[in-house]
Amino acid sequence: MHDLPADWGALCALVLLLGLRHGLDADHLAAIDGLTRVGARQRRPHARYSGALFSLGHGTVVMAIALLAGLLGSKWMPPAWFETLGAVVSIGFLALIGAVNLEAVLRAAPGAVVPLVGLRGRLVERLLAGVGPRSGPLVVMGVGALFALSFDTLSQSALFAVMAVRFGGVEHAATLGLLFVLGMLVADGANGWWISRLIERTDRLAVLASRVMTAAVAGISLLVAALGTTRLLSERFEQWSEGTELGVGIGVIALVALSYVVACRVARARPVRAAAAADPAS
Repeated sequence: MHDLPADWGALCALVLLLGLRHGLDADHLAAIDGLTRVGARQRRPHARYSGALFSLGHGTVVMAIALLAGLLGSKWMPPAWFETLGAVVSIGFLALIGAVNLEAVLRAAPGAVVPLVGLRGRLVERLLAGVGPRSGPLVVMGVGALFALSFDTLSQSALFAVMAVRFGGVEHAATLGLLFVLGMLVADGANGWWISRLIERTDRLAVLASRVMTAAVAGISLLVAALGTTRLLSERFEQWSEGTELGVGIGVIALVALSYVVACRVARARPVRAAAAADPAS
């Protein structure tokens, strides 16, 4: 961050790439995967756009900080306690999303597609998807905005704005903020659309395949929440994990892809076994 280019065009290109990179953070991917699964189970029309909605909510906070720093015209840094606040918010939502999906798998009736059931399921349904189809997208955006309450995100926004002031003023700060959000929107939106397609395909293949994907999404959310908790509580682990964010994000994508392959194979193998059991002569 300290070696940002002095050329305006190069700075714009770098900020766009940083937005793409930020969209591949493990907490973004896990949250979007979980929100997409919840929305798909409720048959919400916005489910496949959960990644874009999450990113727009996240980007609203980024833009607000960038514009504020641009208007002030001086370097503004968020207080240090934002780091802990952002971590707690992210961990809490990831754990909640993971628990909801895991509970749905465990409570689903045999032969039925995984639903959201029970008191906790209804409460979380209102929290994550909103009351009614129109408010659902706004709640997903709200979750994305809460995930932006981190020292890293706010510091980046302020730094971009400070750099922009050297080239002109608040208009340049807004441009850099929009480029960062655009990069993040591409990465998060693509992930939300991709996971939605995988969910639709496994749901059509078989109920068992649907459960495999739901369990995978739940496991990934809980795993990323556990990693975040460990980083928060262990300074040694935090130092060790520095610079590994992109690798962890790629690992999350790989786990989702692997779970889809496993779900497809399980769905195709089960009818074969069932047919063989029904025909004693075979």
